[in-house]
Amino acid sequence: MEFPRGTIKEHNFLSLELGEEMQLLIYLPANYSPLNKYSLLIAQDGRDYFQLGRIGRLADEFLFEREIENIIIVGVPYKDVADRRRKYHPNGDQNRQYIRFLAHELVPFLDQEFPTYHMGSTRALVGDSLGATVSLMTALQYPHTFGKVLLQSPYVDNSVLEAVSAFSEEQLIEIYHVVGTEETEVSMTDGKVSDFLTPNRKLSLIISGKPFTYFYEEFNGNHTWTYWQHDLKRALKILF
Repeated sequence: MEFPRGTIKEHNFLSLELGEEMQLLIYLPANYSPLNKYSLLIAQDGRDYFQLGRIGRLADEFLFEREIENIIIVGVPYKDVADRRRKYHPNGDQNRQYIRFLAHELVPFLDQEFPTYHMGSTRALVGDSLGATVSLMTALQYPHTFGKVLLQSPYVDNSVLEAVSAFSEEQLIEIYHVVGTEETEVSMTDGKVSDFLTPNRKLSLIISGKPFTYFYEEFNGNHTWTYWQHDLKRALKILF
């Protein structure tokens, strides 16, 4: 069955925090109207979520069937692998600036341009791998701005575990978290091979021990879009 299709527009946005022009992909639902209010989903790896994750098509279907609330999806693409690491990795030299860009520049722009709710509980961040890491770290730093996080196979190191352990406003954030049981030898963009499963289990134990609203599952699969794309269906329904 064909569902009414939303539109995806490209928009260039000058970030003063990053000192560069950022590209945005903005999905508006088929029945978009400035008279309605919309929740926001901001996707790192923006182009991947639209092309490989088919997130726009999923939203079309769920909105038509009234299975999720009204939503605007904003993808923030990365320029290349090195750019992605600089911005998303906790030790990346643009990581802090990128997190500030999301909270201090992108959200105010979207709230001004579109009829959003202006509430943290109606804004979600999503990402896979390093994109999930920066989504989580951003929500921990700005829990009043971002109240939902969708983590697909996040990269987890000690700085991530420490940040979650030290966080004290758990009631503000809802976390959806999945990782694959086969993610024990993941080839990283820096050429190294990493075990993702063990640190993700550690992360899950820390989150579970705190009063977050939390969903966690290990899927039978590896560190690829084959599994993340399929998982998005459930993730969107749980969060929205």
